Amino acid sequence: MDNTIPIFKSWVPEWMIKIVLFILLLPSIVLFFLPITNIQAAAGYYGSEPADMQFSVALFYAGYVGFYSLERRFFNFLAAREYFILFTFLLMLTSWICYHTHEVYIFFPIRFIQGLLFASTVNLSLSLMFTRLKSERAREISFSVFFGLLICALPFNNIVTADLIDNFNYNIVYKGALFSYLPSLIFLPLTMNRIRLNIRFPLYKLDWQSFAIYSIGLALIGYILIFGQEYYWFGDPRIRYSMLGLIGLTALFIIRQRAMKRPYIDLRIFRSRSFKAGLLILFIMYICRFVSGITNGYFTGLLGFDPMHVSYINAFNLFGLISGTIIAACLIIQKKNVRLIWSIGFILLLIFHLIMFYHSDVQADEYKYFIPLYIQGFGVGIIMVPTIIYTISSVAVSRGTSAAAISLAIRYLGFCSSIALINYFELFGKSKHYNAFQDHLSVLDYPVVHHMQTQANILLSKGLHAGLSTKATDKLLISTLNKQDQLRFAMDYYELIAWLIVGILLLISLSPYLGKTIIRLRSRRLSPA
Repeated sequence: MDNTIPIFKSWVPEWMIKIVLFILLLPSIVLFFLPITNIQAAAGYYGSEPADMQFSVALFYAGYVGFYSLERRFFNFLAAREYFILFTFLLMLTSWICYHTHEVYIFFPIRFIQGLLFASTVNLSLSLMFTRLKSERAREISFSVFFGLLICALPFNNIVTADLIDNFNYNIVYKGALFSYLPSLIFLPLTMNRIRLNIRFPLYKLDWQSFAIYSIGLALIGYILIFGQEYYWFGDPRIRYSMLGLIGLTALFIIRQRAMKRPYIDLRIFRSRSFKAGLLILFIMYICRFVSGITNGYFTGLLGFDPMHVSYINAFNLFGLISGTIIAACLIIQKKNVRLIWSIGFILLLIFHLIMFYHSDVQADEYKYFIPLYIQGFGVGIIMVPTIIYTISSVAVSRGTSAAAISLAIRYLGFCSSIALINYFELFGKSKHYNAFQDHLSVLDYPVVHHMQTQANILLSKGLHAGLSTKATDKLLISTLNKQDQLRFAMDYYELIAWLIVGILLLISLSPYLGKTIIRLRSRRLSPA
């Protein structure tokens, strides 16, 4: 690109460009995790199961991950302004379809297409920012800002959409997203010059075969991990055939990449020990991050908070994410070693899980969870940005795109794996605790008899007919039992993740080369995932 030609017209102030780029990214980030911000409302609107809404997020993620490497060809072929108009118009079209459709099987492919377009949005927006940043410090701050936005998507969506979904139909959110693209669609074409950010490469020899294999494999990973426990894993032919297809596609993809002169993803990046270490940390962090699903389920299922109340409580988690990202950026700029950064983040996450394990109860006040939610957000925020920069910068600059693509795939795998773990503990763990509680519940146990008699007397004092009090007492006992099951499975999950964090902390402390390793963003042309 000819740096003498400005991207934006001379009369456009710098602060206005940053605001417009932020407005451009925001609707797409909101659409990312939208179906699981209020999963019951989304499932009810489409007449489906909650797992279907989780899979719709996985499809968005799979489209983003799979298209990331191929998207760069389109990015280099089209001028920035025309490219921006094209994908923004397509995003508005997909939002319009989501607004009008009630069929989940129409919704699924549209979500995948939105993931493809999200990759275009991210690449263009960050490229516009990176080409204007000359110093390494400015680039690291921009990295932190973008990934801070990304990890804040879920709690931010809860806050923004809770009131809308509660007072209007669920699809009102897509209508809002449709109109939110208009400001940037009007402003950027008027202010951008007709230039290219890179040398134009014709759209011939597009490796669409690798894209198709890679994307289908990613979708199969999401399907297996999200629906596996519900279908009893390999006892169901759908999971068996999906797994066989995934193995075949993985083998075909690896063989194809090794044989190609210009591979879709350069597998030589896995020769770097630091790259593999970064992927492991990133995977564990993403499993810890999505423990928020358990926490929100605890707030709604046991404490009885409505979705709006839960969204307001999660504001503390949002503040923690923002604070952690800011501190992480400061630590990177100060060239602190990566062992210190990772240790601080995982210790905070360990504290959060221990607090939730020992302070979970069927009755509690919400203010007891303000500080733990802040700690969890702070820990995730302080780990994520340094880990991504560390992972991408640990390979040669020429392989940075492949490293970014694989780090993005690992984050997708962490997201799907966290759902699989939660589903396992919820479906299998709750049934295990339910059977264990039943072994101790009988008419011969005095505490049970005393509890049921107390509940019956309360119901009679409230005016319930004597003939119905016994049935009502039985239902109350079952309800209490279900709450205890949910509480126990949540505690089991917190305990598992706590032990996982202890293991990763030991691994970090025992790795000698991490003691002097610092994080440095080496390339100005680096495009983050």
